[in-house]
Amino acid sequence: MAPALLAAIDPTTYTQSSKGLNPQALSYVGNVFSRVADGTVDQTLAHLQQSVGRLANYLGVANVSSTDDIVSLLDAGAAKVFVTRAQLDELKSKKIDQDRLVLCLPGNSREEIIEAIAGTQVNIYSHQVEDIELLEAWLKEYGTDRPEVFVSFAKPELDSVQRIAKLSAIPIIPAENLTVDAQQEASLISVAKLVMANATSDRPDGLFTTLVTDERGIALGLVYSSEESVAESLRTGRGVYQSRKRGLWYKGESSGDIQELVSLALDCDNDCLQFVVRQKGRGFCHLATPTCFGQYTGLSKLQKTLQGRKESAPEGSYTARLFNDSQLLRAKILEEAAELCDATTKEHIAFEAADLFYFALTKCVAAGVSLEDVERNLDAKSIKVKRRQGDAKPAFAAQAAAASSSANGANGTKKPTKEEVKEAASVPKSKDDPAGIKDGRIAMRRYIAANETSETIASVLQRPSQRSTDKILEICRPIIENVKTNGDKALLEYTHKFEKATSLTSTVLKAPFPQELMQLAPETAKAIDVSFENIRKFHAAQKEDKPLKVETMPGVVCSRFARPIERVGLYVPGGTAVLPSTALMLGVPAMVAGCKTLVLATPPRSNGKVTPEVVYAAHKVGASAIVLAGGAQAVAAMAYGTESVPKVDKILGPGNQFVTAAKMFVSNDTNAGVSIDMPAGPSEVLVVADKTADPAFVASDLLSQAEHGVDSQVILIAVGLDETELRAIEDELHKQAIALPRVDIVRGAIEHSITLAVDDIQEAMRLSNDYAPEHLILQVEDAEKVVDLVENAGSVFVGHWTPESVGDYSAGVNHSLPTYGYAKQYSGVNLGSYIKHITSANLTKQGLENVGAAVMELARVEELEAHRRAVSLRLGVA
Repeated sequence: MAPALLAAIDPTTYTQSSKGLNPQALSYVGNVFSRVADGTVDQTLAHLQQSVGRLANYLGVANVSSTDDIVSLLDAGAAKVFVTRAQLDELKSKKIDQDRLVLCLPGNSREEIIEAIAGTQVNIYSHQVEDIELLEAWLKEYGTDRPEVFVSFAKPELDSVQRIAKLSAIPIIPAENLTVDAQQEASLISVAKLVMANATSDRPDGLFTTLVTDERGIALGLVYSSEESVAESLRTGRGVYQSRKRGLWYKGESSGDIQELVSLALDCDNDCLQFVVRQKGRGFCHLATPTCFGQYTGLSKLQKTLQGRKESAPEGSYTARLFNDSQLLRAKILEEAAELCDATTKEHIAFEAADLFYFALTKCVAAGVSLEDVERNLDAKSIKVKRRQGDAKPAFAAQAAAASSSANGANGTKKPTKEEVKEAASVPKSKDDPAGIKDGRIAMRRYIAANETSETIASVLQRPSQRSTDKILEICRPIIENVKTNGDKALLEYTHKFEKATSLTSTVLKAPFPQELMQLAPETAKAIDVSFENIRKFHAAQKEDKPLKVETMPGVVCSRFARPIERVGLYVPGGTAVLPSTALMLGVPAMVAGCKTLVLATPPRSNGKVTPEVVYAAHKVGASAIVLAGGAQAVAAMAYGTESVPKVDKILGPGNQFVTAAKMFVSNDTNAGVSIDMPAGPSEVLVVADKTADPAFVASDLLSQAEHGVDSQVILIAVGLDETELRAIEDELHKQAIALPRVDIVRGAIEHSITLAVDDIQEAMRLSNDYAPEHLILQVEDAEKVVDLVENAGSVFVGHWTPESVGDYSAGVNHSLPTYGYAKQYSGVNLGSYIKHITSANLTKQGLENVGAAVMELARVEELEAHRRAVSLRLGVA
């Protein structure tokens, strides 16, 4: 859009001028002209930098000898440069956009003008014009469909300037000859009259349609203006418009929702004004909304939200920390930038870009930088003319190369998507996520086994967590290495980051635990006490009465005796549930076995504390310490030890996919010297139900595991049920699910859960044994007999009156069980999980004589001579 006029200034002195336009009034005009010589290039560059986004600078550079300097001025933000013919030709050879160049005419006669512009479509500048009639005639001949024409005057007067402006030429007037207050400075030229010189109106009342926008160009509303209201707006620096009924309308004068004028201009057809303003108070609209078209959206809305949160965020909240903790904010920006770089699909890129915008704008708001400031800098960048090589800084180039090589893991494994990470961490589904919803109901997918191939059945029975295990390990690996290397410091950082427990200064709570951390309701303490005793009884019964001793031949006695594992680490999940039951299931057998050191790890709440139920359970089992951390970092701390966390010999306990992956990793690291109980990951249940099953019981058992986490899986094998009976179970599942507080977690689990309809119990048990569930519930006729068909399961719940919940809490059996199908190879946690068996051999001389010949012969066959001699020397044979 061509400017209405240029105010000529001297960049070194204009701020001190006492006559004409002051700096504030110049900003309303928005476009200035200044001359540059070799000796003032540096000063002009500094002026350009200081005025970026506030003023459009047009520069007369005819006296600048170096075109490289002219290019630097353009690159620094000069809107256009006024050049000689020789400079024009040289700059065009440098591929400078011709629209950024204005040719200074050598003279003002008609012949000189025609000769100068012949064969070119360049902007032109006629300077120090005296013969207004001649210029006026030439402009009429030249027409309006032409490049821009700039004009300065030997004697600038309102009448002559207006005549030239009406012919779409752009006048250049010294700032000291201009005014925004014609009443006080009648001898000066009114800016309002020049701005409105070409304005046209098709309204009977002669008013001009006026679009009011903010500095980002967002439309606030539509009003009307007159030449009088424009003049008053320029004079006061406020939004002043023309009311069709009440005359001049000073926006916000009564409501307080005033506007600061930024700039104004006519549109391309000169029949509509644009007022750019800074809106104060509640907003532009009389309904107290930011615009007459409703609320802000997108980045403008986000900016308003963040500005409000900066002022009102509660102390210590995540939002307040983002504004006050520069290191946290830096980490989030780097994290989101990396995730954007890793995104591939259109939807994923948009999602990650939005996250990055959020934290980048938080950085801006924290520093008092607005979107308007950012966009002014973007506009300045858009007119740069110098071309950089475009390489990244070395440090970032190296990071990009490393990221590229690690985008696939050590075995070519792709990194998990953000959704896979959220599922692995068991983050509840959002309200608008359709997970688990089918035809408006919470429902599992149904398959008729007889109609499906074995490949399809195997596919639908695959655990969701197994689809991303390798990917999750790629996330765990650097966390484990960091804790291994940096100990308590790294562990505390991860607790701050993942658990938001920023008030913690230590991640270890040593026994004895303060009584105030174990304040419980009497009924809760009683429930824990009852469960504790039942679990103790069942596991105490598993103790071996005496060592095993066998005389394999005369004089050769072999024995086996049990010893407790000295130091055990017990992982108690936190996150979406309070689990004192897990602390009991892991801690009571360790206590019964006689383990000397029990270290319990559990994620703290955001306030840095552990739930009192878990602390009470830890106290009862005799834990020596509670590690206030979760995830891979807690597993690493117990596996390798830190300054505060004792190293353990075995880690037991369930957890999400991160915990399971970390347990498997450290158990395979010979430097850790630690074993694990089993790969106990996300919870799962398989219910076998026939016609004798109560639909409400079946649905409740399925939901009791689905509420554990979005990566849980529940399976129903329906034996001989017809459509009505299947529908009854599905109706119960939906009815019960929508009433649960954790329905958004349930929906995530139901999304990858299925019903398999089969004909008979033999087929049901074949599928169950192949799946090898963590929990198997038999709601069938003669359930006790069906137990004989069980080959693979973590724990079995027999009959209609045995919900899985009793095993989770108080019956006495252990609920820390193998998942992922590992029930084919592993047992659940039991007393044997906490002991090791040591064998011994005790031989008399006669015994060695009896067995010696066999030993020496086998040593000879294996060519292990030292082995053979250890016997032969004792027996005195060659």
